[in-house]
Amino acid sequence: MDLRQLEYFVAVAEEQNFTRAAERVHISQSGVSAQIRQLERELGAQLFDRSARTATLTDAGRAALGHARAALSAAAAVGQSVGEVTGLVRGRLSIGMVIGCTITPLFDALAAFHRAHPGVEVSLLEDSSDRLIDWVRTGTLDLALIGTPSATHDGLDALTIIEEGLVAAVPDGHPLAKRRRVALRDLAAYPIVCMPQGTGLRSVFDRACAARAVTPVIAFQASAADAIADLADRGLGVAVLSASMAARYSGRLTARPIEDIDAPAFLSLVWRPNAGPAVRELLAYGRRAFGSTTSPASAKGGGAPS
Repeated sequence: MDLRQLEYFVAVAEEQNFTRAAERVHISQSGVSAQIRQLERELGAQLFDRSARTATLTDAGRAALGHARAALSAAAAVGQSVGEVTGLVRGRLSIGMVIGCTITPLFDALAAFHRAHPGVEVSLLEDSSDRLIDWVRTGTLDLALIGTPSATHDGLDALTIIEEGLVAAVPDGHPLAKRRRVALRDLAAYPIVCMPQGTGLRSVFDRACAARAVTPVIAFQASAADAIADLADRGLGVAVLSASMAARYSGRLTARPIEDIDAPAFLSLVWRPNAGPAVRELLAYGRRAFGSTTSPASAKGGGAPS
């Protein structure tokens, strides 16, 4: 007997019909019948009662069914195990990263993965979080580091790296620098410098403004935090950044929490639930690189939800 015969036997047993079983395994009904007869000859027993319209198992068939299923399951496990090893010996891994967000632990994880699995080709693509999420869902990307206003994403698994609030950053001497906290309506009196649409920080900011009927003037948009800080430092607007981003410019800018933005921004890794062995292996390196905490300190080396 062979696995093909067992597959046909299980199909007929579950469908209780030779025609439906043939459709399920994508061969002709005569082909299924011939293979079942061959199996019965090898076993020396009839597996199905064919006297009625429904194909029902005989006592011998019922005794064989559980073992046939176990054999097929074991064969599938062998194929999966070999496939996982092969996928980590040679393959491709496409990673996405939100523009303007440099996270050292991600690069540490990529480097460790590459040292352990040099045969896997790794590529890195930068784009907006919205597009990265779509590309992970469609399989264009295997994994992506994104900034979003939510910790969960339909149809995807996620690992939160950072969760933090937004701040307004201004140079010394700016009226807002004298306040301990600011509100969105305070910001509306000044031009705003922020991330472009499609990024996590911008989504959080836009949603908060819409909820409070505040219409800010977006004077400048930039994907890199350095550019936003430079523009604000030159008096061209109030920078809207995450807390850890703004902390990098503490010598040049004064950061004040925006008190009426209740929702934090999230920086997360996202991937499909059925991701292959290379993704799972990289995630293991990523968890070790980022650690178990989701505080800004876990993203040492710069960057934040963007």
